[in-house]
This record gives sequence, C-alpha cells and structure tokens, in this order.
Amino acid sequence: MLSEAVIKELEEIRQRYPNARAALLPAIYIAQREFGWLSPEAYEAVSDILGVPKTIARGVATFYAMYKHKPMGRNIVHLCTNVSCMILGAERLVDILKERYGLEPNSTTPDGRFSLVIMECIGACGTAPAMLVNTDFHDNLTQENIIQILESYK
Repeated sequence: MLSEAVIKELEEIRQRYPNARAALLPAIYIAQREFGWLSPEAYEAVSDILGVPKTIARGVATFYAMYKHKPMGRNIVHLCTNVSCMILGAERLVDILKERYGLEPNSTTPDGRFSLVIMECIGACGTAPAMLVNTDFHDNLTQENIIQILESYK
C-alpha cells in the first residue's frame, strides 16, 4: 500500500522520536501526503510500521482536522468563518466560492481543482478574513482578491 520511499521515511521519522506514539502525528501526515487523503488502510499501515496499536493510530488520525478522510482536490482551501472573519465578510466569500466554482463547504469541484474546508479559526483575527490554500496563508481577503488568489492555483 505505502511506497518503499514512504516506508523508509516513516522508519526514519520513528528514529527521531523518543517512542513510536510520539512519532504518530508526522507519520500519519506522511501517509496522507502519499495519497492526498488518509484512508483507514493508510493509518493502519502506519500503525504496523511504528508498532503501535491500530486503535491508537485511528484515534490520532480521526481527532485532528489536518487529516482528510476522503479524497480531496489538488488545492485545499481552508477558509476561516469565525467571528472576526465572519464580521469582515467571510460568509460572502463562501457565497462567492459557491457561485464561481460551485464549491460548497466540505465539497470538491467536479474537476478536482479545489476542495473547500471551513475552519473554526485560522488565528488571523487582526487581518481577517483569512484562508490557507494548501499551506499558503492569505489574509485581508476581499471579494475581488480571493478570485485572483485562487486563479493562481491550477
């Protein structure tokens, strides 16, 4: 299931931590990176490689929002809609994404280009509204610049 390169990387990760459980977060992230999402088989393979119980790996994999449990688009848009972002227009930005790309929260465009994930808080209240596209941070979003930003992601 996991490539030889990923298995080697997981074994190297394991050596950097005091115990296998401590290595779970980055190890599961590596498995997710391999497939773009985290299937039960992927985190079970991680548990086998690290030698931790499958229930522990599953608990970690399902607890954190950074792990995706279904196939996602090539570009994952994490849009904050918490209080500061909402007050400064994030709800309108969600509407724009629906109109322009047909993106509903927790959905993927038909062409697989974008997936939209609504975040509880992205920690950018002073420059709200804000979003992450993959690992790229964007703030001071407007109805105009959100489209310009997303058009740069193919």
